[in-house]
Amino acid sequence: MTTLLITHPAGLLHAALPGHPERPDRLRAVEQALEAERFAPLVRLEAPRGTLEQIGLCHPLPHAQAILDAAPQQGFVALDADTAMSPGTVEAALRAVGGTVAAVDEVMAGRARNAFVAMRPPGHHAERERAMGFCFFNQAAIAARHAQRAHGAKRVAIVDWDVHHGNGTQDIFWDDASVLYASVHEMPLYPGTGAASERGSAGTIVNAPLHAGDGSDEFRDAFENTILPRLDAFAPDLVVISAGFDAHWRDPLASLNLREADFAWATQKLMEAADRHAGGRIVSVLEGGYDLEALAKSTAAHVAALMEP
Repeated sequence: MTTLLITHPAGLLHAALPGHPERPDRLRAVEQALEAERFAPLVRLEAPRGTLEQIGLCHPLPHAQAILDAAPQQGFVALDADTAMSPGTVEAALRAVGGTVAAVDEVMAGRARNAFVAMRPPGHHAERERAMGFCFFNQAAIAARHAQRAHGAKRVAIVDWDVHHGNGTQDIFWDDASVLYASVHEMPLYPGTGAASERGSAGTIVNAPLHAGDGSDEFRDAFENTILPRLDAFAPDLVVISAGFDAHWRDPLASLNLREADFAWATQKLMEAADRHAGGRIVSVLEGGYDLEALAKSTAAHVAALMEP
């Protein structure tokens, strides 16, 4: 069984305002890291273009259409203080959605053991009816819902280790007992959500907040004592990873002190859980990570772990 890498050049077309941390060089750094010889066994596919119907799995169609219609012919259009559209944003966002859906299709059909979707813009801050935090559509949430609607998955777990809490994913699945959303993140930090007391109306929201300055020990403790027990109890048919790498000690937007080995370790733990419950099925989607060296090395560690037998 193989590991699948899905990306597309359109991910570079989503331009950033000068000085914005979520910039095309992020994807270039990831792609360059994954060109190393040890990644030659990866099966590589170009992301297909996503559809409005796929976006509508998690976002109301009028809201989704309004975002697509807001794209400028030139320059930028700001949706909030952090989230702006350029002429290439729609194509990048649609390829990110389509690549994630394709990854789910390949993994659920057994044609790949797991998959990593290396696309931008990220998605986990995108709420049901609000684009924010560099995010337009919530790829991880769409992956979960597509697995359920198209492949009959009864339970899907989304595990988010981006340093920022995935308020969008939590919003979308707050009332949904069929999707477990588990997040380990720094708090207090943008977007201000993610307290341990936030559990969802169905009890399927699991937040394990860390404090500024925390590092490997605290991260691994939260994973082993909070995230993994709930994952095992939930017994998902698919594990989706919101793979942000901005908890790395080099990242400029937060204050945790993780290293590449921590992301590899977490990947291995989730692979073990997926082997127990989900036939090994994992779909990982790129979220944050804003120091290019840390992002490249952390992504390489994550994908190398996914490739392990």
